[in-house]
Amino acid sequence: MLPSIRLAAAVFLASRAFAQAPSIQIPANEALRIGHRIWQNECSGSIQGLTSWNHKEEFASLGIGHFIWYPEQATGPSYEESFPKLADFLARNGANVPAWLKGHCPWPTRDAFWHDIGSPRMNELRNFLAQEENISLQARFMAERMQESLPKILSAAPPEERETLRRRFELVAARPNGFYALTDYVNFKGEGVAPSEQLDDGTRWGLLQVLQGMQPGETPLAEFASSADRVLENRVNHMPPENQEEYRKRWLPVWRKRVATYRMALTK
Repeated sequence: MLPSIRLAAAVFLASRAFAQAPSIQIPANEALRIGHRIWQNECSGSIQGLTSWNHKEEFASLGIGHFIWYPEQATGPSYEESFPKLADFLARNGANVPAWLKGHCPWPTRDAFWHDIGSPRMNELRNFLAQEENISLQARFMAERMQESLPKILSAAPPEERETLRRRFELVAARPNGFYALTDYVNFKGEGVAPSEQLDDGTRWGLLQVLQGMQPGETPLAEFASSADRVLENRVNHMPPENQEEYRKRWLPVWRKRVATYRMALTK
């Protein structure tokens, strides 16, 4: 772990209250490595993958973290909108954000988005998001969300579990690959506390559930990866029967491959 990362981790882990922790300062080279790994996870590191709108979704998914951007007339949101916050974060940190990115998503529907996929405006967006300095900033933006997740998780958890959950979070964060694992999972599957992010039977699959499911016997990071694997499989097991086969064959193997990277050394 880089000395500055160790120092940031020490400051971060020293915060023991529900209030917001001191800001994590990640060096640019470390943020770039995290950003490239998450970009690989989300869209195989492709430029085209930086602009997407998935089938049956009501929002565009943009950037290395597939940040959500709703059109003005969207019938949701079912998930927290994150792209406008990212655009504001980029601007505040010196990025030359195109003016048209400050507002609602300009494509009213998925069809309109894909019709425009090869346009100069879409190419401008992809090129902007792919700049190395902006990859680092996107990773820092996600790390800040990860940092803010701990107070939310502890507040939502039963009081008797809070100290254990805090300790597990801290043990993972202190590992050389821990910031990446926590940042990626929160961006990937959320904190596990939002009312909208659960199945009809109450099954959840966020960071809270992963921390709750960690079992002793491995290193903290391996415990975290193993628990994430079980949580995601449990999500599929509790889905409506008509959706299970598709998710088991198409999505679960991809998710498992992703959480397996939490055990690996982080490289660009």
